[in-house]
Amino acid sequence: MGSVWHLLPLMMLSGVLPLSVMADEPTFPRARGERCVEPVGVMRRAHFEFLNHHGQQTVERGIRTGRHSLAGCIGCHAVRDQHSDWVPVSAPGQFCDSCHTYAAVRIDCFSCHRAVPEADRVMGN
Repeated sequence: MGSVWHLLPLMMLSGVLPLSVMADEPTFPRARGERCVEPVGVMRRAHFEFLNHHGQQTVERGIRTGRHSLAGCIGCHAVRDQHSDWVPVSAPGQFCDSCHTYAAVRIDCFSCHRAVPEADRVMGN
């Protein structure tokens, strides 16, 4: 009987995990907006596709919209600490980090992009 560990990345993408490797679902601060630009299930499965497509449209064609922009996501999902300073969404336990750690996915978005909101992109202050 072979191990299923080599299938783990595929199982994670499809949403099927053996009970022996399932962990508690990630927890993170609540977003400030009324609702996300897409249903939660869609965002969990395809947010990276939206971000990649939006990035390509911006870089290659100069098309800038807010619907699937990384800045828009950060503007809604970043929180402030007890000193009213922004906590990066990539910090441990924060929005992006929490899910990506849970899914064992390494991202490099924030090597170029801001992990805290720009003043004019903040939702629901």
